[in-house]
Amino acid sequence: MTDSSSARAAQLAHLRRAELAKGDPVALPLTMASMFHLPGDPAGFAQYGRFSNPTWDAVEKMLSHLEDAPALGFPSGMAANAAVFFALLQSGDRILLPSDGYYTTRVLTERFLTRLGVSYDTRPTATFLDGGFEGYRLVFLETPANPSLDICDIAAVAKAAHAAGALVVADNTTMTPYGQRPLELGADIIVAADTKAPNGHSDVLFGHVASRDADIMAAISDWRKLAGGIPGPFEAWLVHRGLETLHVRFERMCNTAEAVASRLVQHKAVKAVRFPGLADHPAHNLARAQMERFGFLIGLTLGSQEQAERFIDGCALIQPATSFGGVHTSAERRARWGDAVEPGFVRLSIGCEPMEDLWAAIDAALAE
Repeated sequence: MTDSSSARAAQLAHLRRAELAKGDPVALPLTMASMFHLPGDPAGFAQYGRFSNPTWDAVEKMLSHLEDAPALGFPSGMAANAAVFFALLQSGDRILLPSDGYYTTRVLTERFLTRLGVSYDTRPTATFLDGGFEGYRLVFLETPANPSLDICDIAAVAKAAHAAGALVVADNTTMTPYGQRPLELGADIIVAADTKAPNGHSDVLFGHVASRDADIMAAISDWRKLAGGIPGPFEAWLVHRGLETLHVRFERMCNTAEAVASRLVQHKAVKAVRFPGLADHPAHNLARAQMERFGFLIGLTLGSQEQAERFIDGCALIQPATSFGGVHTSAERRARWGDAVEPGFVRLSIGCEPMEDLWAAIDAALAE
């Protein structure tokens, strides 16, 4: 963890201290309210549950602290993506998406944005710069891409896209603010699914948008309020709790992932391993330059669909499940969702288990 990330982590759990009066609870109270006491002039006060909530305010303050930029919460990562698209795009706009990123972003665009007159193209993350960005209103990148873990140069994309007049949106779900900082690299907007590591306990859906552009954030905030794409206060409370330990969990997960990936490379049952921290990753040097950590996701390819399913189901310390970033290690065979990967490709999300115990379980499952 860099000095700046360490400082943000140290301050995060103490953000509420300045607001506390003597006798106030140290832990964040959960405010479950759709109505607020509101006699007279409502200006400057909580008004209605679709407009604001004190629990949202607290989690957005934490997210803003981590991103070093204003942040808005949403009921899922895809809700955050949708807010950016619907608040900022109009008929006639063209956007660029990664062909190997999270597939639901492409499905949303194809099924709904195109009906409103927004067109789109896709490119692989590894060659995202090829072809330039002329004619695009918005360039959406995801690096490392999910599930391929390919990487693109955020700073180079931002420079070229801005020269062409495009906004740059970076999906930072796989890395969190502790692992990568796209705004510092030139991105205009960050979106992320806090369902994953930021919450970390696999019990809530949540997402956020962050940007240092006041006009962008005002437009997205208005869209959220008018469209009703708001997070629930209990979900916000759970994410607030999760964020307090994100730095501890993320560091543990990344450390273990580096060790496990290096051992998987040597395992006779594994055909291929994809992890940005490995020297043979095609963008390893770029990863070292633009990422603070290499993350906790590992892509491993086994010999067949059957072998992959047997490994996932047979490992005592792997939870077979979609999604990632929980305290428990989890895995799934991504081809079952239609991703362009081999039938035996497994996305492995490293959790917080003791490393040697986790490796022993993985090694035993691979040997079956």
